[in-house]
Amino acid sequence: MTAKRNRGLTEQAADTAVDASCRMLRLPTIRTQYPELAEAALRDQMTYRGFLAELLLSECDDRARRRSERRIKAAGFPRDKSLRQFDFEANPAIDPATINTLAKCEWVKKGLPLCLIGDSGTGKSHLLIALGTEAAMHEYRVKYVLATKLVNELVEAADEKMLAKTIARYGRVDLLCIDELGYMELDRRGAELLFQVLTEREEKNSVAIASNESFGGWTKTFTDPRLCAAIVDRLTFGGNIIETGTDSYRLQQTRARAEQQAERLAAG
Repeated sequence: MTAKRNRGLTEQAADTAVDASCRMLRLPTIRTQYPELAEAALRDQMTYRGFLAELLLSECDDRARRRSERRIKAAGFPRDKSLRQFDFEANPAIDPATINTLAKCEWVKKGLPLCLIGDSGTGKSHLLIALGTEAAMHEYRVKYVLATKLVNELVEAADEKMLAKTIARYGRVDLLCIDELGYMELDRRGAELLFQVLTEREEKNSVAIASNESFGGWTKTFTDPRLCAAIVDRLTFGGNIIETGTDSYRLQQTRARAEQQAERLAAG
């Protein structure tokens, strides 16, 4: 049996009751935005239902934002990169429509792979992080890791009899982003351990990689030809391959700044 409440609260008492109730119900956004939204509702002559909807929507929106922030932080990206920051004009080899389609994350939903292949400075790591961020914002669990760091972690886990647990942990995330694959040669053991992670995720959860080597050059990283072929198969079957080209736009920008500085000095 519930007690009847006094409907004749003063404005100050009502504000106090709202604050206390929001704390109890863990509604921080409504607690902080309630006064402003109440003033707007009065000014705009909103109905009670409309005012209630605005309060609840503001709480839901803020919770979604905080969840996205937590997922992005948990992904472990080394720096903030977004698709809005990417300069498509500086690298015409990359099709904006294709990237914008990937940003919808249907490929993550289907568990498909993504390969970003190109020389240093062509934007592949930027795109890897930006698309991973988009996936996190679409409520997918994402993990970013350098290829060498992942292999070293797997080797240590194998030595400590923790390999199965480590592989399972990497297998659970919806999208695993592996950066700088191909920069260093991996011995057979390291390559086999990486292969186990890819096999664990095959046709279940997505893997996105960024590599400075074309697939034909991966034998320098994975020295066993059969293992190399199997890894390429895991990373390309049914997936997307984006070639970012060979012209470093970072180098172009550096040269352009140097030329501008030289022109200013000559003019001065």
